[in-house]
Amino acid sequence: MLYIPPAFRETDAPTLHAEIRRIGFCSLTTIGADGPLVSHLPVILDTGVGPLGQLRCHVARANPQWRDTDFSKPALAVFMGPDTYVSPSWYPSKQEHGKAVPTWNYVAICARGRLEVVVDRDALLAHVAELSSLNEAAFPEPWQVSDAPADYMERQLRAIIGLRFTIEALEGKMKLSQNRSEADRASVAAALSASPGNNARAVAARMQVDKPR
Repeated sequence: MLYIPPAFRETDAPTLHAEIRRIGFCSLTTIGADGPLVSHLPVILDTGVGPLGQLRCHVARANPQWRDTDFSKPALAVFMGPDTYVSPSWYPSKQEHGKAVPTWNYVAICARGRLEVVVDRDALLAHVAELSSLNEAAFPEPWQVSDAPADYMERQLRAIIGLRFTIEALEGKMKLSQNRSEADRASVAAALSASPGNNARAVAARMQVDKPR
């Protein structure tokens, strides 16, 4: 699915599941008669289904992807974590030999699997309630499905189609300067930690966790 040099490869399912939950949003690509179809969707991961888990999401009923997809072919869900530019000027080794070029550090998870459509009203309501609860949990006054008028929610449910994505293959690319020397890596992490950008600081934090193997 992904080109992943060995230094950046992550295959541990619990680690990848944790990253999927942290990101919570994917680009879902399927194949239709005229080529690829893509939607960007919030998801719920259920690790209790199958060996690698199941993703649950939904699209607008007006979105043609659910109608035009060839469900006999695998689908692809890509989760992008933090990413940032890395300057070669941050490498101490550049001062020694000058053999350094710019690059980009990032986290990406790729899941391949089979999709099925969900149209059952009660299943859709449960999905929306679960997705809302998951994302509202940190708020002091979490919004709940029951806060909306019942007739309004019924119209909203009729306007969506549920999707279940059973994962058959899962891999991650954690490109976090693991191919550099410890001195270069520490210098990059320090530079990113001092950056004003949230993404840069998030990558720096990941570099402290994902050490070279």
